[in-house]
Amino acid sequence: MKLLITGSKGQMGMELINTSPPMHEVYGFDMDMDITDRKAVFSTFKDIKPDAVIHCAAYTDVDGCERNSDKAFLINGTGTRNIAEAARRTGSEMIYLSTDYVFDGSKKAPYLEYDEPAPLSIYGKSKLAGEAVVREILGKYYIVRTTGIYSSYGRNFVETIIASSKKNGRLEVVNDQVCTPTYSLDLANCLYRLLDSKKYGTYHATNNGMCTWYSFSREIFRDLDMDIEVVPVESARLNRDAKRPAFSVLENANLEKLGICHMRDWKAALKDFLDGYHRQDRK
Repeated sequence: MKLLITGSKGQMGMELINTSPPMHEVYGFDMDMDITDRKAVFSTFKDIKPDAVIHCAAYTDVDGCERNSDKAFLINGTGTRNIAEAARRTGSEMIYLSTDYVFDGSKKAPYLEYDEPAPLSIYGKSKLAGEAVVREILGKYYIVRTTGIYSSYGRNFVETIIASSKKNGRLEVVNDQVCTPTYSLDLANCLYRLLDSKKYGTYHATNNGMCTWYSFSREIFRDLDMDIEVVPVESARLNRDAKRPAFSVLENANLEKLGICHMRDWKAALKDFLDGYHRQDRK
């Protein structure tokens, strides 16, 4: 299978490229293909004629999106439309990575795929716009909502919190936002299983369980055996531009129901990741 991956230098793009099954012929594009340039996208797809595309490229700076809504909708909305239209022209399947931020966080139980989206932020609205154009244009699509991705590549919460701890012995972390941290390796494996399944539709894909960012931080330092003081604070203290959902846990209902993939508990995934991180840190 010829597989085109956008956002190939981001953490999910790099994970997907580095864990690609041998039967795939992978083509990665990042800044070398401007997804907002319709002609450039069409030309790339015409040259490669991919069987499938995994669309990871996005404007993911949540507060940046709030300050620059035009840029958010250009990249996450129009850019996604260009990818979807190109995929339709070449008959390619498409995986579109979406987000828990399409929900407002008012639900008291994990969100299911058929729950009504109600994004609070420009980021969430622009990613939901991307979902809409994929559904409008394509029949062979997988919309995959996920949350709290961390990896060995690029900037993410785990890397940031560990780096901060080396500069400060005391960290303040929000304790009023509940989500599920998701290891990029587990998500990549799930996406490849989805491609094999040919069961198109909308999916939630995160590690199982839930925690606050505060309890996630505590677990990180516990696994690393680091004595760091972590202080729980409310989100309002951070004075961010964009409002975050207070509860954005996703239930992997469709993955489980269709027998496509079972995602392990977030603590087990984190421990595996940090074991590797610890080995790297010792070199």
